[in-house]
Amino acid sequence: MAAGSRSRRQFCRLFGTALAIPAYARLGIAAGPVPNRRDRLVAARTWMMQLDDLDEPDAVARLEATTYPLLVLEAGLDLRDDPYDPRPMLSRLRTTPAGATRLLLANVDVGNAESSRTYWRTDWSAPTRHGPGRPDFLLGVDPDGWTSLYPVAFWDPRWKALWLGEDGAIARLARAGFDGVCLEGIDVYDDDTVAAEAERRHIDPDDEMIRFVEEIRAAGRRVTPDFLIVPYNAHYLLDSDPVRYTRAIDALIAEDTWFNGQAEAAWEDPRAGDLHQRHDGEESTERRLAQYRKFMDRGVPVFSVDYCVSRTNAALVYREARKAGLRPLVTRVALSRLTDTPPEAFQQ
Repeated sequence: MAAGSRSRRQFCRLFGTALAIPAYARLGIAAGPVPNRRDRLVAARTWMMQLDDLDEPDAVARLEATTYPLLVLEAGLDLRDDPYDPRPMLSRLRTTPAGATRLLLANVDVGNAESSRTYWRTDWSAPTRHGPGRPDFLLGVDPDGWTSLYPVAFWDPRWKALWLGEDGAIARLARAGFDGVCLEGIDVYDDDTVAAEAERRHIDPDDEMIRFVEEIRAAGRRVTPDFLIVPYNAHYLLDSDPVRYTRAIDALIAEDTWFNGQAEAAWEDPRAGDLHQRHDGEESTERRLAQYRKFMDRGVPVFSVDYCVSRTNAALVYREARKAGLRPLVTRVALSRLTDTPPEAFQQ
């Protein structure tokens, strides 16, 4: 997924008849009332993510058959081509085969505009490397090579209006039945183009991003009182205001700690993982792990995702990530199927 966000391909035709599902049975604790979402998130040691090709035959059925207590999914509500209602999918995935209640999180990008989404209007124009687009909160092109993905002035009220409020995307996802959101694009606060625009407007981008996360949390919790907020990356944002930021989030997803993949590489592409290109200076594996420890010391679990084709590299990631206290997943950057290197295949 690169050290930022991605534009997702269209998909549709998702779901068959929802299965009858038993009541909550177990999640490593005794049967009884379902624990609150934060407790279940903290208890989750394994997880899975699929953001593309959910329309492929049996894709949802394969996810349904897994035992993962946490799934991260494309929501589908605002795809420009063939958007879909995710509620049938969520109904099928709500419990594991053993009857445990899963957490189902929607993947959204709140720091980058995607031209493949329904909010992208016909009178909008994309920015270039030479200047902003229209509206002028579209600031630049993605530095990691994802096409149709544009960093935004995320503090702009016009951008925020797409996400917040009774009819905003966050409330709609909560009403659809998602337990929370995984926030891509949080690290755009540190993008050079965004930071330059913030400086020009005398805005503190760190403070504004924490405020935006707080507002997203409030929007979700107006619908679901324990709605979950899980940002991707942006691990150094914690240093700006540790108390305030950790109060605003429930966990962190950390990408590329050991290996990354090439932007937009297909599943079978050898560049879909095993790359070690973003690991210098403060983004070295050692520095990243030290930063993740700050989250964990404050009670915020850290889920890691690295992109590997090689099983040898996958084994290294699982070993070292678990040693560091992370909840690791090793997959490929396409995120278009269940991984060939799942957590259960690399037990300590």
